[in-house]
Amino acid sequence: MKRNKRKPHLDCYVISLTFFAPKDFSRDKRSILVVGDITEIIPDEEADIAVLEEPEHLTWYHHGKRWKTKFRLVLGIVHTNYLEYVRREKNGRLQAFLLKYINNWVVDIYCHKVIRLSAATQDLPRSIICNVHGVNPKFLEIGKRKNEHQQNGDQAFTKGAYYIGKMVWSKGYKELLKLLHDHQKELTGLEVDLYGNGEDSDQVQEAAKKLELDVRVHPGHDHADPLFHDTTDVLCTTTAEALAMGKIVVCANHPSNDFFKQFTNCRTYQDSSGFVKETLKALSEEPAQLTDAQMHELKPTKTPPKKFMSMTMNLRKNMDDASAYVHYVASGIEASRRVFGAIPGSLQPDEEQRQELGWAFPTGGQG
Repeated sequence: MKRNKRKPHLDCYVISLTFFAPKDFSRDKRSILVVGDITEIIPDEEADIAVLEEPEHLTWYHHGKRWKTKFRLVLGIVHTNYLEYVRREKNGRLQAFLLKYINNWVVDIYCHKVIRLSAATQDLPRSIICNVHGVNPKFLEIGKRKNEHQQNGDQAFTKGAYYIGKMVWSKGYKELLKLLHDHQKELTGLEVDLYGNGEDSDQVQEAAKKLELDVRVHPGHDHADPLFHDTTDVLCTTTAEALAMGKIVVCANHPSNDFFKQFTNCRTYQDSSGFVKETLKALSEEPAQLTDAQMHELKPTKTPPKKFMSMTMNLRKNMDDASAYVHYVASGIEASRRVFGAIPGSLQPDEEQRQELGWAFPTGGQG
């Protein structure tokens, strides 16, 4: 959790899954889930604006004060297409169907407005699409240095390809390895390095060994590590960071990549033959230099449209309190929480978690 003082008279809290609060790891969901009521750690006198990163994830099992009651304005930032992840699981279609309505429900209850980073995310109540996230300035600094190398006539990057991301099948490794397998002859001589940590690392490594191509699997690294400053980027999951460093990126023609199509160094493909064509082309060319306008697009300084913010600040007061009450009651019953996949005993942080964070024990119930 970060507290941002945007204006002298407003307190803004940015709350994500990495904030300073109790949480546990759910093995079946392979994800972090919050324990207890996050709102209790924020003083009421400072509760002006809350920005919820992944609002669905933060509110599925929330049991405590309603976010829209605690804060004057609650803005959700949606990063992830959870429906697509769920579809890949057992009984995925049914789970995705149910999750779609649960996500709509909790976001409607707890957020005044929602910003979706791309069209690949779920369409949620009162949402718009706007890529308000930029990249860490260190990636842009790398890009500037590479621009200088090119202007001096030096080669900015050596030739090679890598893929970086959490090493679980749902992060695109299955699709990448299938493309490499199906087109080994056309891609003869291609060397690919895979970087990531995750539950499926061993399986990914075994699948890579079966290919005739030289595909090497490595532990995860920071994308700004000098290790990555000497290769052409192909099929990178951290696309914005790669573009900011001045690299060529080959990625699928998919709504999640629409924002990146404006960059000369972004090469999209429609099918497997297009993947081969764009990969070979990327490895034979030098990346175009980033313009000032393109660098600006990658900076984390953009704001949503004025109309959106105006609508947000003129909120109607007729909220659906009955719906919020139903969620509050259901999320407070251990049996119903377990039915919907909550971690057992996660309604309140335990003694050890509270001591680690220096929290006092609650004296009464929440309303």
